[in-house]
Amino acid sequence: MSETRHVPVMLQRCLDLLAPALAQPGAIVVDCTLGLGGHSEALLSTFPTARLVALDRDPVALKLSGERLAPFGDRATLVHAVYDELPEVLHRLGIARVQGVLFDLGVSSMQLDEAERGFAYAQDAPLDMRMDQTTGVSAAEVLNTYPPGELVRILRTYGEEKFAKKIVEAVVRERAKEPFTNSARLVELIREALPQAAKRTGGNPAKRTFQALRIEVNGELSVLERAIPAAVGTLAVGGRIAVLSYHSLEDRLVKQVFAEGATSTAPPGLPVVPEQYQPRLKLLTRGAELPTEEEVAENRRAAPARLRGAQRIREDSA
Repeated sequence: MSETRHVPVMLQRCLDLLAPALAQPGAIVVDCTLGLGGHSEALLSTFPTARLVALDRDPVALKLSGERLAPFGDRATLVHAVYDELPEVLHRLGIARVQGVLFDLGVSSMQLDEAERGFAYAQDAPLDMRMDQTTGVSAAEVLNTYPPGELVRILRTYGEEKFAKKIVEAVVRERAKEPFTNSARLVELIREALPQAAKRTGGNPAKRTFQALRIEVNGELSVLERAIPAAVGTLAVGGRIAVLSYHSLEDRLVKQVFAEGATSTAPPGLPVVPEQYQPRLKLLTRGAELPTEEEVAENRRAAPARLRGAQRIREDSA
């Protein structure tokens, strides 16, 4: 496995955000999106007394990062799970509370780099896009079987694609002749369906459609909606969570959960706010932090990253 192929995004900033909670002996940190193990390796190296629990739904990622993290022995526990299953995973491991949680959302470098996974629109490959290829429907099945209205909704909502209707009309016309199996044919169809002006801006015209299909295939937003509140719930008081998002839909979800946790729930007009209404989170970032220009120059995949952090400051009221 080449080290050059995976540069963890905003690595130092993530470590800095989590550091105050992980410096204590015996701290437990969860990497909810293990991928190739870049963030996990840095967490284990930087905090030598910390124990790591790392989750990934992709068996290939677990195998590769397992080799990378082998030198840390039993300080690292790797689990095949989707990140909204975090509370169940911790329960099985006999862990009540953790000191740190990290999410690095989106597709891992490995999934993008390996053509046969079908995530990348730049090379021809089977239209799969499942992060765990042992389960669920592929992108080809979504394209070939979903009703047109549903496809339009997916492209508009998950891809923020203005020309969703045009693209779907072309997909429906083409799939009637022959089902979709490969990415090149879809990329070509999108190019032909879009008006000339739309092709001149914003990178590859297929980018938004591929993002939308990937989110649908992996249920990413519904999983995230459950995962972020669940992760906050696993934090001990003083524990910290850092989340890297790569598009506005993910970032909006994270922002909502953090903002809700950092807001008092007291009825208006109380002279003194009782403990049970006090905020349970403190925000650690002002808005979303962005990668530096140097980082984007070194790793173009960092460009859309948005980082938010929060600290647990009190237990839930009974």
